[in-house]
Amino acid sequence: MGNSGKEADASLGYLTRKDTEVKLPRPTRVKNKTPAPIQITAEQILREARERQEAEIRPPKQKITDTGELADYRLRKRKEYEDLIRRVRWNISVWVKYAQWEESQKDFSRARSVWERALEVDYRNHTLWLKYADFEMKNKFVNHARNVWDRAVSLLPRVDQLWYKYIHMEEMLGNVAGARQIFERWMNWMPDQQGWLSFIKFELRYNEIERARGIYERFVECHPKVTAWIRFAKFEMKNGDIVRAGNVYERAVEKLAEDEEAENLFVAFAEFEERCKETERARCIYKFALDHIPKGSAEDLYRKFVAFEKQYGDKEGIEDAIVSKRRFQYEDEVRKNPLNYDAWFDYVRLEESVGDKNRVREVYERAIANEPPAPEKRYWQRYIYLWINYALYEELDAEDAERTRAVYRLCLQQIPHDKFSFAKIWLLAAQFEIRHLNLKGARQILGNAIGKAPKDKIFKKYIEIELQLGNMDRCRKLYEKYLEWSPQNCYAWSKFAELERSLGETERARAIFELAIAQPALDMPELLWKAYVDFEISEKQIDRTRQLYERLLDRTKHLKVWISYAKFEASAMGNDDDNDDDDSEEVTISEDQKKLCIQNARSVFEKALNYFRTSAPELKEERAMLLEEWLNMESNFGELGNVALVQPKLPKKLKRRRPINSEDGLSGMEDYVDYVFPEENNAPNLKILEAAYKWKKQRLSSSDE
Repeated sequence: MGNSGKEADASLGYLTRKDTEVKLPRPTRVKNKTPAPIQITAEQILREARERQEAEIRPPKQKITDTGELADYRLRKRKEYEDLIRRVRWNISVWVKYAQWEESQKDFSRARSVWERALEVDYRNHTLWLKYADFEMKNKFVNHARNVWDRAVSLLPRVDQLWYKYIHMEEMLGNVAGARQIFERWMNWMPDQQGWLSFIKFELRYNEIERARGIYERFVECHPKVTAWIRFAKFEMKNGDIVRAGNVYERAVEKLAEDEEAENLFVAFAEFEERCKETERARCIYKFALDHIPKGSAEDLYRKFVAFEKQYGDKEGIEDAIVSKRRFQYEDEVRKNPLNYDAWFDYVRLEESVGDKNRVREVYERAIANEPPAPEKRYWQRYIYLWINYALYEELDAEDAERTRAVYRLCLQQIPHDKFSFAKIWLLAAQFEIRHLNLKGARQILGNAIGKAPKDKIFKKYIEIELQLGNMDRCRKLYEKYLEWSPQNCYAWSKFAELERSLGETERARAIFELAIAQPALDMPELLWKAYVDFEISEKQIDRTRQLYERLLDRTKHLKVWISYAKFEASAMGNDDDNDDDDSEEVTISEDQKKLCIQNARSVFEKALNYFRTSAPELKEERAMLLEEWLNMESNFGELGNVALVQPKLPKKLKRRRPINSEDGLSGMEDYVDYVFPEENNAPNLKILEAAYKWKKQRLSSSDE
């Protein structure tokens, strides 16, 4: 082993290993690692390395001049290959190179022996069989090649390439019968569609139509698929046998009507009938297919049917085709998302336009079966309109009262009334019963609504119905229920009092108003007080109205209350006793009465002004508006008015700027209108008084706490 570097090697041209070694310089140790003054690029380094690279040492070419050298060369090469095979027995490429080298030496028996030895190692490698047979064919050993192919297809019958090559060789040799026999052997193994089609093409190349037809029959039995039957039918069409082609399509429909690819079969069948000018048969095929194929897998079928109807159909046929296509689109949408209620609405509208009651009802039933995922009102708001439309369809279009009643009943049962409800459904159901003169049923529905899910709309509609029927006692009971359920509802109190007043029950109406304003909480108290005041004014109860205003001012000192009170005093002519005469008799108003009214109005304005000046000095804008209203009223009094009373009290408007406070601090300035009243100019220490007032107010509030 120590002298292995000094011995000559034949593969290196009898040079020693030492002679062929590339001597590299020893790496020097870098002591100074500071950057050099002149920098070089990586490209320069690579270029210099390439220039300094030594030429590759290759073994010299050998020239063999006599048989002795040839024998030595062959012996040496065979020994190398055999040694290599012993080391890497499973490497097929080594066997192939060995056999090809023997072939290049024209020693075919040795090459054949190598191929056989290689097959013993791995006979499942079809590439080995292909190269072996190619070797036999290339050197024109036909029988040897047949033997190889026969063994190959017997051992590896599922490798189609072996069969193709075997058949191709026989066909090239003109042995058609032998090739057919090989095809028959292959078909016994039931290959894929391409193998059968190759057999059919082979027969057609030699004009064997009947043989090809027989192969097609076996083909569709082996592969009962839509594509196979369509190829069979097209074969018959190509050969001009229309009857046979139609028969093939009919047999295919019988066997594959439920197949997942049946759409393509029906389209091909219909197009075949169309080419044969059988438009009615084609239309029947399309309709049969549309009824039997799932909607999700019939997109192409719908498109073809619409195109067919546009070409051959009349107006009704075209409309039917378009409806079918749109129906398919809606089916696809609701299949992808059953909770898409807008798609259900469009689908129902389409079916209603067609007019088929059974279809419309079927779509409605499918739509309402998709209940929202959670019992929350926001999910049910669109869904509930499916029920409403269903009920309206049954009542108006189908004119079936019993089914309409059943739809309303099922809908009301399905809604979770303990969590939420829909007043619209209750009212529609009740109105339906009224339209069919079933007043008892309507009352029962509205009574259930008030018991299960009371709502403002239900009370209002129920009261309106009873009012139209003239049942005043029922109206009173309903108002009582309404106010028990919602005592803070000012609308209900006002309407109840209005009902009593319309019946001439003034004292009852007044008692209702008193109960209403005594409630601890009201949603809109200003409307209730206004209604009470208007009621007393309409009854010409001046003193009661004045007392009512005073009670209201005890509760709130709002600007609008003061102005309304002053306007009332200005328009209040006479008192209760003066206006008890007959309404038809004209009332003459004396000059003294007018002056008294004006004086009362001025008194109210003075009280209001005093309140804003002393108790709420910060409300300058309201105070200014009060003075403007007073000035307008004095000017409207005419000769009795005195504008000079108000004008000295009017403020001056000044434009000022103030900082805008934000969360981050000061963010800018804004303009505002300030009002300066005459007493502020006369009292320079007004700010001190205001501060003292604020301090007193804070002290009183803290003592109350």
